Amino acid sequence: MARADIAIIGTGPAGVSAAITAKLRGKTLLLFGSKDLSDKIGKAHAIQNYPGLPNVTGEELRTALQNHLAAMEIAITEARVNAVYAMGDYFAVQTAETTCEAATVILATGVVQGKPLPGEEEYLGRGVSYCATCDAPLYRGKAVAVVGSSPAAEPEAAYMAEVAGSVLYLPLYDGTPDLPAAVRVVREKPAAILGEATVTALRTDGGDYPVDGVFLLRDAMAPTQLVPGLEGDGGHVAVNAKMQTNLPGCFACGDAVGLPYQYIKAAGEGNVAALSAVEYLAARKRNAKE
Repeated sequence: MARADIAIIGTGPAGVSAAITAKLRGKTLLLFGSKDLSDKIGKAHAIQNYPGLPNVTGEELRTALQNHLAAMEIAITEARVNAVYAMGDYFAVQTAETTCEAATVILATGVVQGKPLPGEEEYLGRGVSYCATCDAPLYRGKAVAVVGSSPAAEPEAAYMAEVAGSVLYLPLYDGTPDLPAAVRVVREKPAAILGEATVTALRTDGGDYPVDGVFLLRDAMAPTQLVPGLEGDGGHVAVNAKMQTNLPGCFACGDAVGLPYQYIKAAGEGNVAALSAVEYLAARKRNAKE
């Protein structure tokens, strides 16, 4: 796969706006997110401050955004992004299926509710992972726990059962998981991740389970967890007026960068982030010629 100019993560108003602007400026792009766009938009009864669309419903706005993307032939990649790595002159965008490359990245992931588990950040990369498909080979023959926030986590847990010595699965949703018999399903709430140099156990409200690894498979991740080295600011991504983060070539916009959580604000910031990415690419091209 050829390296894209811009990878955009998120299909809310910020991500859609960034994608439209990037396409208008002639850049190649990858847009990661749901084809249904934002659940938050769909649930809105009425939106009264979006210019030109008085009293529009959330469903109407979502349809309008989807139609705009379709008219501009902007495709959405629905693979969940598990990590974004700054590689110097490009970014590696890792999903469960593949790793894509982009010269710049725009984070439009929205706000992820809830705090990380105690021990989660401390043991990230030392027994804590967000992608079972990516890191399963590291746990061949070992004991692991998989925490799934939705049924979308089940295929990764099933794959882990083919590799790991034992798999404990904790579903955080209703319904019966469709998993191989080798996977032990426990309906308990994770409370903390324990360890020394590496992970040694997962603590739940029902007790401690000795494991070598804990896989946290959430539908969404906080940007600071998604991108190693990214600076945060009170639960949001730290950016300047150009939507630039502390990582050169990485931009963020929308709810991910702070209040107010407004659709029009998010769309405007998506436009700014895309223009800043275009400017960054142009400056890098000029520098390469000098």
